[in-house]
Amino acid sequence: MSTPNFLRFPDQFTWGTATSAYQIEGAWNEEGRGPSIWDNFAHQPGHVRTGENGDTAADHYHRWAEDVALMSEMGLKAYRFSVAWTRIMPTGTGAVNKAGLDFYDRLVDTLLAKGITPYPTLFHYDLPQPLQDAGGWPKRETAQRFGDYARVVGERLGDRVTRWITHNEPWVTAFLGYFTGEHAPGHRKPQAAFAAAHHLLLSHGYAVQALRASSRQPTQIGIALNLSPTYPASPTSRWDAKAVALTDGWINRLFLDPILKGRYPDDYTTSILWRWMERGLYRSIQGDDLKIISPPLDFVGVNYYTRGVVRYAPLIEAMQIRPSGSEYSEMWEIYPPGLYDLLMRLHKDYGHPNLVVTENGIPVPDRVDADGHVHDPHRIRYLSAHLAQVHRAIAAGVPVTGYFVWSMLDNFEWVHGYTKRFGLVYVDFDTQARIAKDSARWFGQVIRENGLTSV
Repeated sequence: MSTPNFLRFPDQFTWGTATSAYQIEGAWNEEGRGPSIWDNFAHQPGHVRTGENGDTAADHYHRWAEDVALMSEMGLKAYRFSVAWTRIMPTGTGAVNKAGLDFYDRLVDTLLAKGITPYPTLFHYDLPQPLQDAGGWPKRETAQRFGDYARVVGERLGDRVTRWITHNEPWVTAFLGYFTGEHAPGHRKPQAAFAAAHHLLLSHGYAVQALRASSRQPTQIGIALNLSPTYPASPTSRWDAKAVALTDGWINRLFLDPILKGRYPDDYTTSILWRWMERGLYRSIQGDDLKIISPPLDFVGVNYYTRGVVRYAPLIEAMQIRPSGSEYSEMWEIYPPGLYDLLMRLHKDYGHPNLVVTENGIPVPDRVDADGHVHDPHRIRYLSAHLAQVHRAIAAGVPVTGYFVWSMLDNFEWVHGYTKRFGLVYVDFDTQARIAKDSARWFGQVIRENGLTSV
């Protein structure tokens, strides 16, 4: 029988939770906020499977003080939230909306007063609709407008905010938004998706420049990437190995390489993806774009939920499979060792001195039990297993300095509506009542002890 071991994390390790504006704020048309592509997308029938939208969401815009109090009770050291571009610049450019800046100003001040470090993310999928009408991310001008927006936010909050994230999961914005059409704006144009990918990366570079120019104290800037280690369906198949390289290049290296190495991957020139890259991405590159994209970053954010397992398939070249015998959540395979493998690979291939797990979490069909509590042992097991893998990576020499649970609150989960509950805090979307789940109390103990017991 195993002896329980206490896994202690390094001193000054950052413990936090994460959210995004459209998923929790609500107040979609209040106090000068302009329309985003997700307002437009979710209001059209058929896009969200439940027919729901984020008009009210968790009503965080009105209940933010209550939510910060819950964070304080939990003992959070950091809170990662996103800024709604359309609250700051309702059309994406031009006039600045004071009420929007005031909202985030109050939020930052209150977090700091509670001893919680704010980690604002400048973009989490919600492009201003007027910019989409003008062409969206496939257009270079959108990247330039993002730099302008970053400067406005940096000038207002840069005297107090010391941690910034430029983008959350630009892969999702580019490829679910413009390739598969599953997310807003709902386009299915492969060449446009690759052009969008380049301009998202370019906008990241512009934002880094703007934030560093506007910050009035030492600051750390990073980006949060959705990354997934990829494995072959058959370890002995050279064709499956080819499928792994192609999938890894598209999902991981297409963003990691330009940001951290200043170049795009070029090892799959025979694939259909390469033809789309040539027509979309490479035709978008101008002058010093790759230098702008790759300034030294203070940290790299890692969003991890699951691994990929692929096999070679004719015509499409790589096909994702569902491994038999695995445990699955409501959305993905549960595979904690993938987080260790990913962190080790990032350390080996890129050598960045500061990695932060900026998202990790699981949807659970939570409910309020007769005792008035929300018992979610499945989430606790999931988070504990993944934290054990983070600890394992740190012990192996990987510089992981923080971990953020997705999510602080139950929220609007994009095309799934309100059916997927990721939160440490339960939200009754009819009454907006909040109930801290068992996992919230468990995570609070992890923070207090700076570690957890693992068998």
